[in-house]
Amino acid sequence: MRGRRLAAVLGAAALMVGGGAVLAAPAQAATAVDFQTHCIPPAVAGLPPIDGVSNATVSVAPANPKVGDTVTVTYTLTKAAASNPTDIALPADVVTPRANVVLGGVQTGAVAVTGPKSNPPIPGKGSFPPLVMTGTFVVTAPGAITLSPGDYTIHTSYILELDTVCTVTDGPAPVSETVTASPATTPNPRTLALGSAQGDPGTAVAVAGGHFTAGATVTVLAIAGSNPTADMTSATADAQGGFTASLVVNDLATTGIVAFEGASYDPATAAGPAAYKVNDNTPIPPGSQKLNASVTAGTLSMTQAGDTVEMTPVNFGDGGASTGALQTVTVKDFRGGAAGWSLTGAVTDFKGPGGAAIGADKLSWTPSCTAKAGSLSVCAAGSPGAVGTAGATLATTPNGTVTGGEFTADAGLSLNVPAYSGPGTYSGVLTLTLT
Repeated sequence: MRGRRLAAVLGAAALMVGGGAVLAAPAQAATAVDFQTHCIPPAVAGLPPIDGVSNATVSVAPANPKVGDTVTVTYTLTKAAASNPTDIALPADVVTPRANVVLGGVQTGAVAVTGPKSNPPIPGKGSFPPLVMTGTFVVTAPGAITLSPGDYTIHTSYILELDTVCTVTDGPAPVSETVTASPATTPNPRTLALGSAQGDPGTAVAVAGGHFTAGATVTVLAIAGSNPTADMTSATADAQGGFTASLVVNDLATTGIVAFEGASYDPATAAGPAAYKVNDNTPIPPGSQKLNASVTAGTLSMTQAGDTVEMTPVNFGDGGASTGALQTVTVKDFRGGAAGWSLTGAVTDFKGPGGAAIGADKLSWTPSCTAKAGSLSVCAAGSPGAVGTAGATLATTPNGTVTGGEFTADAGLSLNVPAYSGPGTYSGVLTLTLT
């Protein structure tokens, strides 16, 4: 069943002042790079500009995105060219970094990244510790995308609000990571319908298909479970991608009919199976009884444990991570076919008091997925990272010779709340889609 949708309301409550057919580019590792920077200390410090070497690493998740995916970028400034501009020691959690990551290759531009207030105490004139900043961007084209550290600003908020602004000289900085984006995947639109759901051996069943590739040779095949039978025929898709065929079915073990393009079965270019049963009209010997048992194919479905998530409060002025756990989603794949499934999620902006909002890109998750014992498919969790309005993958199972089972998908949630977000409740809606 395609396009099942499930809405989960994520209430960030209490953000208070708080022929014979058979059913049958990796990312470059992030590199720490040195780059020349020109840093201007805050004017009240009375210090001259500082020219020096900075060191940083840029990493991404997921490592192998598709066009349309939201990618989370992490900029780790391991060594700043500047240091605490005052003689006053800075206490913990008063440093807020922000920066840009420069994109190159098939996609250009800059990604704004920010970091939380999370630093150890820093002595007067002491070096800044490593600073971690994150942001997101949406992949718009397939191919190699390079990421380089860009300009950064280190903000301190103790006694005075001070900015140390550092720009890349002789830029751009060296490439820290390269990812290769693949083209966007699209749902398989192919359809299959039968003129009847059962018939006697040797009976011809009318088969109709739609949304196949125009002009393609389509094989129509009867199957027994996940195995092909000897009953098959072929047809040619018309200019609109439709076809009709008449398939004579003899095998008593037949459970369904599939149609596919190409020399062998591939769920990506196939439709079905559509359930079909051959009536066993074999004469019964005198004094005997024939016992029939059948297994009926089911559907692909999902349920959730609840529709609201209460996330932890954060303090006004501090901001930071408001955390929670996704209500558990249970997926049941009882289709008895060869296709896997994908469970994705997309979230709206979090609306708050007086028209205030926290962007959808501020919500990230860490997915997990578990298959119930005895399931035929293996469940894979999506990559940790931002969810956003473009969406991200929560869990998947692959295509296979035979698939199915029961699965539970969960995710840890974290909303990065800006420090001075107005007191009140912020709510967004996370929509899960199973295909």
